[in-house]
Amino acid sequence: MKIALGQMLATRVKSENLNKIKAMIEEASAVGADLVAFPEASMVWVEPGESPAPQAEPLDGPFVGGMREAARVSRIAVVAGVVEAIPGSPKAYNTAVAINSDGSLIGSYRKIHMFDAFGYRESDQNLAGDGELLLFDINGMKVGVATCYDVRFPELYRQLAERGADIVVQPSSWAHGVLKEFHWNTLVRARAIENTFYMAAVDQLRSAGSMIVDPMGVAVAVRGETEGLVLAEVTLERIAEVRRTVPSLSHLRPDVYERWRRMSSAVAAGACSDVEERNDLTDVHTRLHEAQRL
Repeated sequence: MKIALGQMLATRVKSENLNKIKAMIEEASAVGADLVAFPEASMVWVEPGESPAPQAEPLDGPFVGGMREAARVSRIAVVAGVVEAIPGSPKAYNTAVAINSDGSLIGSYRKIHMFDAFGYRESDQNLAGDGELLLFDINGMKVGVATCYDVRFPELYRQLAERGADIVVQPSSWAHGVLKEFHWNTLVRARAIENTFYMAAVDQLRSAGSMIVDPMGVAVAVRGETEGLVLAEVTLERIAEVRRTVPSLSHLRPDVYERWRRMSSAVAAGACSDVEERNDLTDVHTRLHEAQRL
């Protein structure tokens, strides 16, 4: 399967962004790509701290509708980050949509990890999703979806791997911060290596740079500081080859991990009990002290 990543810089004008996406969809199709992915919030740029509600749209709104029509005309699948409206709320969902090559909406993934770090507070603007995963098939390969800050949480990617993902598309808008480009390169590769699948990480043109990483952690295609497409062939054969060399997914120990989780829960519960006991003792001592004063 040939995959394309459309690295771009979204503006505050949705029509400009949609036109840019449509042009890249047409270009990706022309070079034979089966799937083209666009960054997180490629629909519109919303300033940190600003309510996204005025710019947000439902998934049956004109922006997703425009991408669906472009996908249908160019006969190519599309993944893109949008700002999904929540009726009656000043917040929005940070959502990635997947569109089939016939223009039908495959599904959506609402980002579950809010970027409350490096001085940002995404949770002030967006509502976290409930954990419903997005997986779909394109040309015999199973594609999973995650978004930006999710990459710091390996649990999501392991769940996608266990559900059969061959490649994870990662729409992102990687904000500037201390050592963050180093984090991006390390984390994207780590998620690929530990799950022995492809990572297709597409970024806004702000910081890190888009790349397609193979199951051995090799960046097979990258994009520098300019807008445009990143292209690479991704194959089941490469995944199988790496998994023969590094069969780490077959070495998982869920029995041990579950025992650890139970132990952690027990320790946490014990800590709560200890706090409650200390509080009870404090209350007793306080009452005795008050009684002695009387």
